[in-house]
Amino acid sequence: MAIRPTQSDAAPRDNSHAWYRQSIVWLGVLVFIASIVGCVWLIIVAQRYADPELPVSGPQVMKVPVARPPKPDASP
Repeated sequence: MAIRPTQSDAAPRDNSHAWYRQSIVWLGVLVFIASIVGCVWLIIVAQRYADPELPVSGPQVMKVPVARPPKPDASP
């Protein structure tokens, strides 16, 4: 049994409400891409400018110091 299109099915569609014509969709895509690019940039910068290791003395548990470091003198 073949289904024949009716007159209303054969009419041209109105593409003004298609998802790719909605500006909010493109704004969401733009924000998503910008956040991914920003994350990649932060990873690259963090690898390039690594923090120097802090001198740690005293007891440690799994390479984590147990005691707090002494406070530096605040005298001018």
